[in-house]
This record gives sequence, C-alpha cells and structure tokens, in this order.
Amino acid sequence: MVRLIGIDLPTNKKIAYALTAIHGIGITSAKNIVKLANIDSETRTSDLTTEQIISLRNLVENNELKLEGDLRRFTGLNIKRLNEINCHRGKRHRTSLPVRGQRTRTNARTRRGSKKTVTGKKK
Repeated sequence: MVRLIGIDLPTNKKIAYALTAIHGIGITSAKNIVKLANIDSETRTSDLTTEQIISLRNLVENNELKLEGDLRRFTGLNIKRLNEINCHRGKRHRTSLPVRGQRTRTNARTRRGSKKTVTGKKK
C-alpha cells in the first residue's frame, strides 16, 4: 500500500489516476508528476518499487501546489471571507443555494437537499 501525504492510494489503479485521490491533484498535474518521477504511465500502484515511491513522495511534498489540509483550509477561509463581507456569493453560501447563477426553480437538488413535500398545496 502506497501512502502519500497521509492518503492511501488505490492499489489497482494506474499511478496517474491513483494520484488524483489526493485533494488538489488533478489528472494533468498527476501525469506531470509521474513524468518527472520517470515512472511508466502504465504502472499500477501495487507494482511500484520503493525507489519510485520515494521519488513520488519527494515530488509531491516539494511541489508548489496546495494539497489536502492546506487547500481545504484555504477554500474554507475564502468562503468565510465572502460570508463576513456579506456579498451576494456569501449570502448564497449561507443559505446553501447555488452560488454561480444556476436556476433553482427545478434543479439544484444537490445544494438544496432532498425534496420536502408541502401538504395542502393543491387548489
């Protein structure tokens, strides 16, 4: 089992796709990290040697990207700042409605939660 930055990587996936399990690493940056570590892109996570794991760990830890806890803290502080200055986006975050202008009359079930049926609505 490979563990980077406190995250256990999935064992049966290719290494580039397994790296996306780390919050803050997408597929593009994962492919770049694999290329910099001189690892074949077809290699599965379970087939990595210890030298490859060490080189991956060094690249991920010394990268300028914000990852895991730092990234979560950064986005949380941004949302908190929007709430404090009482802007439109902050109000939408507070009321747990879509922030970026999507319609809410029919969709937005992910943000609004499951349907709550109101009785006596029929005329």
